[in-house]
Amino acid sequence: MRTVRTVIVFDAAELHTESTFWAAVLGGYVLQDETWHSVIDADGEWRIGVQLVPDHVPPRWPDGEPQQIHLDLHVEDPRAAHEEVIARGATLLRSAPDPESAQGHQVYADPAGHPFCIGWGHPSREQLTAFLDGRQRTK
Repeated sequence: MRTVRTVIVFDAAELHTESTFWAAVLGGYVLQDETWHSVIDADGEWRIGVQLVPDHVPPRWPDGEPQQIHLDLHVEDPRAAHEEVIARGATLLRSAPDPESAQGHQVYADPAGHPFCIGWGHPSREQLTAFLDGRQRTK
């Protein structure tokens, strides 16, 4: 099966709050109707869907109700990414043991309570490129 698009869909009681949070994080915008919002990233790709679930109950992860799904966002500047998501309404759930380390991640919740991680340094862009180059040679 070859997919043409992969979209993560979040349930939320507050469509506007949830979709504008993710649009801001991804540098994009929101296409919306009454029960569904599509989050488009800065490159014009549809990345996240937000569907209206009026009785949505957020997970209480990592120390309560299990998570339902989460995103890993890998960044080059974790400090700036942290400041940005906090300013946009995220909550830090678990900080990295050493935020200054070469590799790590921190766990957050978006405005609807969905957990997501901001990670850095693993795998590096160079490691990923080398892996993909090796895969191309073995085809």
